[in-house]
Amino acid sequence: MKSKDVQNIVLSKYQNGDTPTEIYRDLNGGVGLATIKRWCQMIRRSGGIKLASPPGRPRIVRTKENIRKVKNRLRRKKRVSARKLSMELDISDRSVRRILRNDLGLRPYKKIIEPALSDDQKVKRKQFANWVRTNFRKKETLKILFSDEKFFDIDGVYNSQNDRVWAVDRADADKKGGVKQKRKFPQKVMVWLGVCSEGITPLVIIDKGTVDHACYIEKVLPIALEYGNKVFGNDWIFQQDGAKPHQHHLTQQWCRDNFPSFIDKDRWPANSPDLNPLDYSIWDEFANAINWNKVKSKTTLIQQLKSSVEKIRESVVFESCASWTNRLYRVSQNDGNYLR
Repeated sequence: MKSKDVQNIVLSKYQNGDTPTEIYRDLNGGVGLATIKRWCQMIRRSGGIKLASPPGRPRIVRTKENIRKVKNRLRRKKRVSARKLSMELDISDRSVRRILRNDLGLRPYKKIIEPALSDDQKVKRKQFANWVRTNFRKKETLKILFSDEKFFDIDGVYNSQNDRVWAVDRADADKKGGVKQKRKFPQKVMVWLGVCSEGITPLVIIDKGTVDHACYIEKVLPIALEYGNKVFGNDWIFQQDGAKPHQHHLTQQWCRDNFPSFIDKDRWPANSPDLNPLDYSIWDEFANAINWNKVKSKTTLIQQLKSSVEKIRESVVFESCASWTNRLYRVSQNDGNYLR
């Protein structure tokens, strides 16, 4: 609310018989009690509130003209940093940030990367969510064994937005580990993992060759079958995404012949990592459990993967699987759009 509007409210209330304290309470502290008393004194003397000049020190940089320039610049190009605005408009970086935050009420947000969903994919996601919610009870969804593959390389996990080093200057930051070196072709391995409400499967590491349907059938599916039967007996469901080795007709046939039940390739929606607990929770938990300082080669990477998988918290695994039906409800409510 503008200052002139507040003054008019104070004037009206005081003329209607309200005391300064009552006016202060009605405004919820929007204006100080001392200011309201001073304005009421002006009203008694002259019949209105007349300020000789705006309160506070006059603005030199954050003028209406500069605010307008920043606003117009953002209209032309929404993606621009405060530093670039400062250089283009010849305004200090601090003043630009104050204009953005205080005068325009804006906040910086990091751009989020998410899958580009087609209209057809959104429809199938919504159909899948409704199918599960119609045909499965909550306790039955807790018997789903979710699975996924992921590459890990020896350079580790690095988040440029969150990994910060506090130091007095750049040289000091470099000494404290402020430089992240990245190899052009780092050694990497593929890992497979399954999770359910009861825990996690043994980790399968594939460090040689590519993962085709034959490798998947030989090295991965028997591990999933053994774990699922051990935990749930003959009453459980296997899930896998739409990767090519999973969609192969021999893979689908193996699943039909061996698993008590599984979500086939025509049912699971494409482009939906937000519906797999591994993608929206467990992989991050796993990566954070690894001591990347000890990873120097493919051998040490494999050692860390094997030891760190046991550090994944049981509570995180259970909560990520138990919340799956809630995510499906959100998908059915938001017309199949991606969940953040």
